Amino acid sequence: MSASATELTSATDGAFTIPVRVYYEDTDAGGVVYYANYLRFFERCRTEWLRSIGHHQADLLADQGIAFVVRAVACDYQRPARLDDLLTIGLQVEKLGRAQIVFRQFARRAEGGDDLVTATVQIVCVKLDAMKTTPIPEFLREKLEALQ
Repeated sequence: MSASATELTSATDGAFTIPVRVYYEDTDAGGVVYYANYLRFFERCRTEWLRSIGHHQADLLADQGIAFVVRAVACDYQRPARLDDLLTIGLQVEKLGRAQIVFRQFARRAEGGDDLVTATVQIVCVKLDAMKTTPIPEFLREKLEALQ
């Protein structure tokens, strides 16, 4: 399910996307992607976006003492993905606050672009040692604004 750096893209609609192949481990007994696995795909997309702009979560923790934690998720499951499907997983920034980001995320079939799952994911920036919200660093804010 991983994506190499050469496969990462920024779509014309301002979305950042990664490809994800559906493997057997991603499916349920019926051969469709288990619903909770879309959350894993969305997390990978956010992580790869951060990596693509030159930041790694481990470095943000070590250097800044910050982490991004999920506060809320709402998913709309429209169509199933199946074993061996190639998906496009993407994100766009819907709202950017002082310490929070609301992402619009999606899973689409790579061929045809059918929306399979859409989600709203609220992320909060925290000082990890105290688990208290903290402002998003300016160097990240500028890059997040580019996704709006």
